[in-house]
Amino acid sequence: MRETIGIVFMAAGIVFLFFGALGIYRYKNFYARSLVASKIDTVGFLTLLVGVMIHKGISMFSLKVLAILSLGMVINPLVSHYIVRSAYKSGYHVKKDR
Repeated sequence: MRETIGIVFMAAGIVFLFFGALGIYRYKNFYARSLVASKIDTVGFLTLLVGVMIHKGISMFSLKVLAILSLGMVINPLVSHYIVRSAYKSGYHVKKDR
């Protein structure tokens, strides 16, 4: 039962990543695309690693995956923010459609 739930979580993570990657092409400007890329990366990464932890059970491996998950949850939004902030500060602005 535990392995089945883990596989479902991993499949859900792959589905999030796949549809998110397709959704990136829907948006026209850099800022919207970077927001979507950050969200799908975080959600897909989170779901995949939770699925791996459930699939493997409680062990030292799960503790290591939890540490990676914790770091990813902190670092990914910060890196995405700094990438967008540096683009804005370097003068990249979106042209408004009229």
